[in-house]
Amino acid sequence: MADGTWIMLISIGVTAFFMLGVPVLLVIAYWVIGCSFVLGLTLDNMGAELLNVFNKGFALLAMPLFILTGDLINRSGIARRLSDFAYACLGWLRGGLAMASLGACGLFAAISGSNSATTATIGSMLHPEMVKGGYDERFSAATAAAGGTVGIIIPPSIIFIVYGFLLNLPISDLFLAGIIPGALMVIGMQAACWIICRMNGWGNLIPLRINRVLKTAFGAWLGFFAIGLVLWGIYTGKFSPTEAAGVTVGFCILAGLISFPVNRVLRSGGDRPPEDKSFAEMIAVEGFTIPEIPSITMRSAQITGILAPLIAISVVMQQILSLLGAQQVIGDFVTSMGGYHAVLFTSMAIVFFSGMVLESLPVTIILAPILAPIATLVGIDPIHFSVIFLVGASIGFITPPYGLNLYVASGVTGVPYFRLLRYTVPYLAALIGVWVLVSLTPELALLLLPDR
Repeated sequence: MADGTWIMLISIGVTAFFMLGVPVLLVIAYWVIGCSFVLGLTLDNMGAELLNVFNKGFALLAMPLFILTGDLINRSGIARRLSDFAYACLGWLRGGLAMASLGACGLFAAISGSNSATTATIGSMLHPEMVKGGYDERFSAATAAAGGTVGIIIPPSIIFIVYGFLLNLPISDLFLAGIIPGALMVIGMQAACWIICRMNGWGNLIPLRINRVLKTAFGAWLGFFAIGLVLWGIYTGKFSPTEAAGVTVGFCILAGLISFPVNRVLRSGGDRPPEDKSFAEMIAVEGFTIPEIPSITMRSAQITGILAPLIAISVVMQQILSLLGAQQVIGDFVTSMGGYHAVLFTSMAIVFFSGMVLESLPVTIILAPILAPIATLVGIDPIHFSVIFLVGASIGFITPPYGLNLYVASGVTGVPYFRLLRYTVPYLAALIGVWVLVSLTPELALLLLPDR
C-alpha cells in the first residue's frame, strides 16, 4: 500500500478519535507516531525533538507561572475586587452588571493570561448575581464565555508566549501589541451587551457614585498594582516576560497570605452584623495559608501538564507536515490569492474556520509558522499579523462546534451548551467587527511599540 494511502487512513482514524472525544494531545500524538512509521522516522527521533523543544524554550517557562497567577488571584480575592470596581463604574447603565462582567474579564486577563481561567472565574462569581438581577441565565452564561476571549489577547498572554517562541519574535513586543486590540474587544462586546440588555430591559440600575467608585478602586489596588507591575516591567525592559511571570506569582502569593488573616478578622466581627451571611460567605474563600499553596500549585501544574506536551508534540507535527509538503500546499494556496489584502483575508478565513474545530494552541502551532512568513512577504508587519492571527484564534472560543469557552461557561453555570449558542451571536458579531478593524488598521497594534 502506498505511503499516501496509509497516511490518509491514519488521518481518517485520528479524525474519528477526535469526533469521539479523544483528547487533542492523544489525537495529534497518534497521528505523529503513525506517520513517523510510514515515513521511516524512528521514535528516537521523535523523543529527541520533544526534548529539544523544552531545552531551548526558556520563554515557555512563563506559561506555567501565568497559569499559577490566575489561580492565585482568584483565591486571594483580587478577582472579586476587580469585579466590584467594574460594577461600580458601569452599574448605572442598562445591562451594567453584564458590562461589568466583561470589564472584569479584561482586568482579570491582564494578570492571568488565560481564556478558560477568565471564563471560569468571572462566570462562577457573577453569573449567579446576574440571574438574581433579572438577566436571562443563558445570556449571563454566554457573556462569561464571550468575555473570556480576551484572556489570550490582553497581556500577559500564554498564547502570545507560544507564538513568539515559534516565530522567534520578541514576546514583550507581542504583549504591548495586544493591549489596544484587547481593550477594543472588551468595548465592542460591552456595546453589543448594552444594546441587547436595553432591548430586553435586563438589569437593575444602581446610581453612579464617585465615593463608591473610589472605594472599590481602593479595594482593588492589589489587582491594579499587579497589572501595572507586569506591564511596567516588560515595557521598560526591567525584566523579561518570564521574569515578569515569576515576579507576579511572588506578589500574588504575598497578597493571598495577607488577605487570609485580614478576612478572618472581618468574618469574626468588624463593622458587619453577624447575620450578614452573604458577606461572610463572600470573604470566606479569599486568601490562603502557606500549607494551602501546594494544592493551588498542583492545580496549575495539572493544566500545564496538558498544555506543555501539546506544544511539544505539535512542533513534531509541524516537521512531519513539512516532509509531506502540506505546508507548501497551504503556502502556495494563500500566495496564489494575490497581494496584501487577498493574503490577509485568506489567512483570516483559514484561522477562523480552523478555530471552529480546534483549540487556539494547535491552531497557532500548526498554522502560524505557515501563514506568518507569507504575510511578511506581502508586506504585513510580523507583530501586526500576530495580533490578527490570535484575535481570530480567540474568536474560536465561542464558535461551535468546538467553542472551548462555551463548554467552560456551561460547566461553571449549569446552563446546557446548546442553550448558550443563540446569545453568543451578538458577541460574535462584535468581535468579528473589531477583528476586521484591527486587521485594516496596523496602528492599533503597533502604536505602543517604541521602535515602530
